[in-house]
Amino acid sequence: MPRRRTLAAAAAATTVAASALVWLAWPADPAPLRTQQQPGGAAVVGNNPGTPRTATPAEHRLAAQAAGAGADGHDSFLTRELRNTLEALLLEAGDAADPATLKQRLAALVGRHFAPDLATRALAMAERYVDYRVALGQLRAPADLNDPRAMRSALAEREQLRRQHFQTEEYEALFAHEAELDQYTLARLEIAHNPALTAQQKELALREAQAGLSPERQAERAGATLHVAVAQQTQQFNAQGTDERTRHATRSAQYGEEAARALAQLDRDETDWQNRLDQYSQAQAQTTDSAALQQLRQQLFTPQEQQRLAAAQAMRKLQPAPAPR
Repeated sequence: MPRRRTLAAAAAATTVAASALVWLAWPADPAPLRTQQQPGGAAVVGNNPGTPRTATPAEHRLAAQAAGAGADGHDSFLTRELRNTLEALLLEAGDAADPATLKQRLAALVGRHFAPDLATRALAMAERYVDYRVALGQLRAPADLNDPRAMRSALAEREQLRRQHFQTEEYEALFAHEAELDQYTLARLEIAHNPALTAQQKELALREAQAGLSPERQAERAGATLHVAVAQQTQQFNAQGTDERTRHATRSAQYGEEAARALAQLDRDETDWQNRLDQYSQAQAQTTDSAALQQLRQQLFTPQEQQRLAAAQAMRKLQPAPAPR
């Protein structure tokens, strides 16, 4: 049997709606940094545990000048992509026993992610970003993510850390986009849990909160809402056993012909993925020959899919069986 490749997202395409879109996560930063814990739970932060380093104004001006900031104030370093690039740099550096070791790795890798004229400034920023991530990991997550007061307090603590580690313009480049969405999500949470508001008042307050977003954030939210709506519709189609022709007609009317065709392909990929999971699960139930199961796993799944196999099987046990198509 030839090995087949499918879209990685297909296995999760119909489960997105099971968990609402979450803009406010704890911590909001991807992939927490592993740090060396000292007796008593204190983490080592650079060469001065517990003390974040903030660049002085003079250091910042020199760095900006070295990076080529023009007289018009445009800074080619402080862009919206800066945080993603820093995260990619940290990801390549991998786990480290302590921040000092991680910073040494960053110094060797920074040239792969930043232009030569930005490397010195980028490394200084990356080192402070490491210190920020270490400090962030020491904050205690809210016990109840649905408690508006606890979430507001947690956000305030994280905001304070960011302001301690980064200059205002650095903060804007790294976190302003996320901060706006966090505040909007917190507002929605507070509205939903306000017993003094009627249903109509809550609806009005939610509309006002969304109207307060910048046009760019409103467009992003509209796109995300559409994504969730599509996933919910697909989940409903699967539960009802809706045939392909009906699916295509409904989707084409709502989202257009091109989107309907793309969603139909996702359906086919999902069906193929589920069929292969069925075949492998049946084989597991019928034999204890590990060599035979290994051979079948290699025939049915790509190396990338094999890494997700155990999680996919565990997820299936938690979900009701889909209606036959």
